[in-house]
Amino acid sequence: MSAAGGGPDRTETPWDVSFLRVGALATAAVTAVAAPVTALVAGWDAAAGVLAGAVIVTAFFVVSGLVVAWAGRIGDTLTLPAALLAFLVKATVLFGVLQALPEDGWPDRRALAWSVVVGALLWSVVQLRWVWTRQLYYVPPPPPPGTGSGR
Repeated sequence: MSAAGGGPDRTETPWDVSFLRVGALATAAVTAVAAPVTALVAGWDAAAGVLAGAVIVTAFFVVSGLVVAWAGRIGDTLTLPAALLAFLVKATVLFGVLQALPEDGWPDRRALAWSVVVGALLWSVVQLRWVWTRQLYYVPPPPPPGTGSGR
């Protein structure tokens, strides 16, 4: 319960999802290089797999980030269940989409799979760097000096 006694442990600090923009830009930059190189080396079907993989990974991380931030605005204890439920839904949808792709058709499934692996690692590095370079508080920060803290 919150200190006001009204509901769950609702946080007053907004959840920062600025890493989503950084991750999307990093993915776009890597994909802008990887897709043409892949097209030259392995063909257009493989390049389409790289593009599809980049879109899939970006969508996964954006949806997860937004769902967790939404749940965090309601209450911090809802973030883990929301993240797990979002992952389950996304994985189920992705499984269905991948099963619907023909084994030897467009896009190349092996290139798609490798781009998903590389994209997930890239997004993980972006998130790690974002966390390591931010000043994050484990408890509410003290009020700034001179704001009438009662002293």
